[in-house]
Amino acid sequence: MLAASFLAGMIGALTGLGGGVVLVPLLTLVFKVDIHYAIGTSLVAVIATSSGAAAAYVKEGITNIRLGMFMEIATTAGALIGTMIIVYTPTNIIAVIFGAILIFSALMTLRKRNTDHIETETKSMLAERLRLNSNYPSKDGLVNYKIKHVPAGFVMMLGAGILSSLLGIGSGAFKVLAMDNVMRIPFKVSTTTSNFMIGVTAAASSILYFHRGYIDPVLTFPVVIGVFAGAMLGARILIGSGVKILRIVFSIVITFVAAEMIYKGLKGT
Repeated sequence: MLAASFLAGMIGALTGLGGGVVLVPLLTLVFKVDIHYAIGTSLVAVIATSSGAAAAYVKEGITNIRLGMFMEIATTAGALIGTMIIVYTPTNIIAVIFGAILIFSALMTLRKRNTDHIETETKSMLAERLRLNSNYPSKDGLVNYKIKHVPAGFVMMLGAGILSSLLGIGSGAFKVLAMDNVMRIPFKVSTTTSNFMIGVTAAASSILYFHRGYIDPVLTFPVVIGVFAGAMLGARILIGSGVKILRIVFSIVITFVAAEMIYKGLKGT
């Protein structure tokens, strides 16, 4: 379990998914953990992943902290909404829908060119007023980028927060896709900013599971240690890796997770 959690944490840091989407199928299918305890453990592990990776990304100057804090308003609100509707919503139906969306997202990600799209012209007055536009370091120096479609990205972040509560994940996939495809943020910035955000989203989502006793310290302890160590290694790999590799890894991971979600959703488990 420690080794598997290490791998999940590394994948979560590299892709911005947070590791939760790997942990839930891993704990339930491989280690035969009850789904409720798996989700509770996953949410705590997502917080560890975010803490481990985000520190390294912020230190390197890749993360857009101002954008992350602004978008957390939407994801945290969505997480709280999700905790209120989780009792009335069939999780298996949501899992199937979410899996289908992830497969579509993986295809769209692979279709995109393998270089970062850098917007040099002002695309959003709201981004200008909120001072969300920024830059990140590269081997050629600082690269400036402009953000567009801020309201659309905000709405997607609200949905990501709701899914975080319903499915027990950090919903990093939706965060990355919102920032990369809608807001036109460079992929490295979107993945690192997603890692910065998912810890807060998962913390808000875990309230209900903690209240119901679905967070078991004996189960959570080795998972959190493994995920944290994997996230630290993944952060180091990401800083020196290329965008093409990141997109391939991202697409493979979310396609695998989508298949697992659809399978479990159709079985009604």
